[in-house]
Amino acid sequence: MTDDTTTVRAGRREWTGLAVLALPTVLLALDLTVLHLAVPGLSADLQPTGSQLLWIVDIYGFLIAGFLVTMGALGDRTGRRRLLLYGAAAFGAASVLAAFSTSAGMLIATRALLGIAGATLMPATLSLIRTMFRDQAERRTAIAVWITSFMVGSAIGPVVGGVLLEHFWWGSVFLLGVPVMVLLLVAGPLLLPEYRAPDPQPLDPLSVLFSVAAMLSLVYGIKELARYGPGWEPGLFLGAGLVAGGAFLHRQRTVANPLIDLRLFVHRSFSAALVTVGLAIFAISGTMFFIGQYLQLVLGLSPLQAGLWLLPQAGAVIAGSMAAPFLVRRLRPAYVMAAGMTVASGGLLLITRVDGVGGLGALVAGSVLLAAGFGPAMTLGTDLVVGTAPPERAGAASAISETGVELGAALGIAVIGSVGTAVYRREVADGLPGVPAEVTAAASDTLGGAVVAAARLPEAVAAELLHGARLAFAHGMQLTAGIGSVLVLALAAFAGVLLRHIRHDGAEQSAEDAPVPDGEPVEAAGSVRGRG
Repeated sequence: MTDDTTTVRAGRREWTGLAVLALPTVLLALDLTVLHLAVPGLSADLQPTGSQLLWIVDIYGFLIAGFLVTMGALGDRTGRRRLLLYGAAAFGAASVLAAFSTSAGMLIATRALLGIAGATLMPATLSLIRTMFRDQAERRTAIAVWITSFMVGSAIGPVVGGVLLEHFWWGSVFLLGVPVMVLLLVAGPLLLPEYRAPDPQPLDPLSVLFSVAAMLSLVYGIKELARYGPGWEPGLFLGAGLVAGGAFLHRQRTVANPLIDLRLFVHRSFSAALVTVGLAIFAISGTMFFIGQYLQLVLGLSPLQAGLWLLPQAGAVIAGSMAAPFLVRRLRPAYVMAAGMTVASGGLLLITRVDGVGGLGALVAGSVLLAAGFGPAMTLGTDLVVGTAPPERAGAASAISETGVELGAALGIAVIGSVGTAVYRREVADGLPGVPAEVTAAASDTLGGAVVAAARLPEAVAAELLHGARLAFAHGMQLTAGIGSVLVLALAAFAGVLLRHIRHDGAEQSAEDAPVPDGEPVEAAGSVRGRG
């Protein structure tokens, strides 16, 4: 496996095309966040059951995760630009249907279509960057822009959604995708190159089946575990996901045209970068899950206000991501990643000081440090995953990278987030003086449940309940941040050691490049010595 990095420089068309590729990335991130603000309006209009509401919120992410690998491999075979444009058309059409849904069932179905269409966009955009930017330094910058666009979408989602919902109906949040996809359909054929594998093979149906079944079962099982705790249902889905995943891997080793070339994982740069990015997402997701709730349910901010206070965090990750390509001009990627994750670990450590009364300053400062350090790790890790793969496998490599992120986020919320939730439940369930036992039981499920329960109590008792619940929630967040801080610091060492062989110019240090011990002849540095 070789990297085809050359001195071919990108021109105006490629950089303008990068702006076009950023559009669907912004939209996908925005769609993941904006719906939460529309839940009250669509609930009043469509009157979904509790189960239907959960599916409306979750099915989009489920199907993105489930189809990433399949769509990445499909793009390699049929053409990445073609798949991107087909996906954009499908996403725009499904957005219109979702906006004008007349029932909860129709909205679930259209959100499912949005998820499948969205799964075409992420690997297609990232693999096209691999095609368009052959120069190592330019590709890093392009990937930094790509990651920045995702963070911009995440940051502006609550703000844009809040503004729209103040003036229009809940369906307006879905119509944001229509003009973006129309622009992509117009500009894409003019600015984006086409690429497909020189000798494309048809997709293996069993590989597709096993891949989708494994990801859907695992992600659903993880989310159910995080939501309800251990039980037979999440255990059943997790077990089914592991079985399907094992069958998928076995199929990839034996079939002539696998979705994923498992030889990618033999390459140390690919595997170590993939593990670093996935585990970094795992380490911080539990804390990120708590931060949004803390702003709204502990500090009492509106969704729009909470979104505005998260803008510094988004700005920090953008700055960190964009700084990474400049830093690696003189420093090895491993050292930049390790330094960034050390800063991120410090940010998480600062969040452990946030209490249940008024920790806005410490929370924002910690989040900014976390984001600023996390940006370089994501940019350089993603570049190593995509850049290490051969060009004809870039779509599959991009999909593997995105799948690792999806699984890391789901596992982080399920495992580390559940630890924090357990702390909250234990402290609330221990009982609050003056609060009826049945109310304490209802409040011990979630902090949102405590807020609802408090609304039905006398003012003095409600204040006591909320004070205790908010303290318990802060303690849970402190613990998740502490665990995340330790894990991220360990990852800094992991990346610094396993990726240190990659030089700042992107080339891998060979044995001949290794430092020569004092007193040893230079010509013997790479030789194989006889033993005697």
